[in-house]
Amino acid sequence: MSAALSAGALNKLADENKPSFMQTRNGAVSVIMVGNLSALTLLFSMAFGFQNFQWWIPLSCMFISFPVMHVVLFQRLFGDAKNLFIMTPLVIASTVTLYYYW
Repeated sequence: MSAALSAGALNKLADENKPSFMQTRNGAVSVIMVGNLSALTLLFSMAFGFQNFQWWIPLSCMFISFPVMHVVLFQRLFGDAKNLFIMTPLVIASTVTLYYYW
């Protein structure tokens, strides 16, 4: 979710404030695709959590711990661009792990 929130924040910036990698069309599309992949991985992991665990665990993670950790820690510590680059490999690893165990 942190990668999806960072991608959304980067897309909302004005064109002159966007990082250099987003100045090209391919860079902007890449950020959108990473955000979409992150959001889909989050939805699938929530479905997996609802299916295999009790319902309140994924629900509390979705609305309490993920956004709070992103806003309080990751966004202030890294900023949106660095956070996107740090979280993208973790999202890909989570997607592969989720596919393997589901």
